[in-house]
Amino acid sequence: MRLFLDDFPCVTYSNIWTDTQASFGNKVYVVQTNEKVVQRCLLMASDPGDLVLDPTCGSGTTAYVAEQWGRRWITLDTSRVALALARARIMGARYPYYLLADSPEGQRKEAEVTRSIPSSQRTSGNIRHGFVYERVPHITLKAVANNAEIDVIWDKFQQKLEPLREQLNQALDKHWQEWEIPRDADANWSDAVKKLHADWWQQRIARQQEIDASIAAKADSEFLYDKPYEDKKKVRVAGPFTVESLSPHRVLTVDENDDLIDGVSESNAEYREERDFVQMILENLKTAGVQQAHKTDKIDFTSLSPWPGELICAEGRYMTPSPLGGEGWGEGEIEKRAAIFIGPEFGTVSRPDLVAAAREAGDAGFDVLIACAFNYDAHSSEFDKLGRIPVLKARMNADLHMADDLKNTGKGNLFVIFGEPDIDILDAADGKIQVKVNGVDVFHPNTGEVRSDGAEGIACWFIDTDYNEESFFVRHAYFLGANDPYKALKTTLKAEINEEAWATLNSDTSRPFDKPKSGRIAVKVINHLGDEVMKVFRVG
Repeated sequence: MRLFLDDFPCVTYSNIWTDTQASFGNKVYVVQTNEKVVQRCLLMASDPGDLVLDPTCGSGTTAYVAEQWGRRWITLDTSRVALALARARIMGARYPYYLLADSPEGQRKEAEVTRSIPSSQRTSGNIRHGFVYERVPHITLKAVANNAEIDVIWDKFQQKLEPLREQLNQALDKHWQEWEIPRDADANWSDAVKKLHADWWQQRIARQQEIDASIAAKADSEFLYDKPYEDKKKVRVAGPFTVESLSPHRVLTVDENDDLIDGVSESNAEYREERDFVQMILENLKTAGVQQAHKTDKIDFTSLSPWPGELICAEGRYMTPSPLGGEGWGEGEIEKRAAIFIGPEFGTVSRPDLVAAAREAGDAGFDVLIACAFNYDAHSSEFDKLGRIPVLKARMNADLHMADDLKNTGKGNLFVIFGEPDIDILDAADGKIQVKVNGVDVFHPNTGEVRSDGAEGIACWFIDTDYNEESFFVRHAYFLGANDPYKALKTTLKAEINEEAWATLNSDTSRPFDKPKSGRIAVKVINHLGDEVMKVFRVG
């Protein structure tokens, strides 16, 4: 028996991957991995719907490939540069839409490929059932001999071929059998005879093609897991996903005996580290000031000096215009005192911390409390004033973790205050509820007033419709944006966007949803500077 190269046009991959040495194209990160290498590893070791973990994110190649091939993924990194690159790469990419095996479209495609009746089984769109893949047949004599469909195809075409053959023989006064009919027509034949000859060969070729397709469909086959069928009419982008952050841990060094060197046990080590961190924050706070949502609304300190309090560590003084009888503005300025509370270097500020600090600020006669922290818990967002003391929650930029290296970076937006979101909970039909975001309330230090920034100051906002008080899960996502976000989206995706579908996302009012089983919903709002605030609501 002879085995020809095209009898099975696929070759099983070995451990030599010379085909992955192609150029990277647009390389955006110094240690960026070739997508083809990650793709091959992922396709070999996982199935659609599986979870892929990449503990060293880099440029996000693993997450990008996992998103493309229908794998769930978790990725993390200690570098903000890597995370920013990965986020932009994943969120700005267009992914192919592969036909799910567990879908009506997939069932129809599977029936077309296998030349069988479409399945009537109910579908649920479960990606764990995989995609509809291209396949290559293993054609053997046994497969051909046992294929009863070939006889059906032969009989069907004989009903068309035999009358044409008889007419051709009659016109040429021949007694040709099927295998004797020449492939090319004689130049001396009439046009009518040439047409009969062409029609016969057209049906003859169609018969062979259908028989070949039947043989390929009925033969044993190998699935090409890197070639699922794609729906060219659909464009897929990364779906909503949750971004969680954990504070970095300190690294303990080891000595020559591999024993941990515990710096905390050294004399005054903990106090010295805390003091150095607070001093670094105060130095940057004095230089950078506190930026609010509007770039023109900024607190610049004329002085910033240590304060011997339990929670209040510094006294900041800043100038504000002097009001004249509550109407207009006078020419002079008055000085106000701000109590400075600095959160932990690696940790989260809770509401009780803010309450205690505000009480201490009130007892010491300060005009305002400015809390500076890397992270706030969800319930602290509900606390913005204690008695006469306004509480400003400034979120510290992660660049401050770089300490001495910070001198090489810009000082802008190191301390940013992003006010409370102005949100209404609305009743909807069938006992459901809706969320409407009106804007963001921002405290203005010069006037002591709280003013709304309006919905135009919001870039995007998200809802966790059943908040469990532990993790925020994006269940609804809406994008307001500036200028014309619809036009920007079309340009980015290079595709037509369904305007009705986009209208449900480009809105300050959510779609109706069921009341939460936990009794709480959480709303997260992000402004155009990238600052975010979350607020939790009880829903009965």
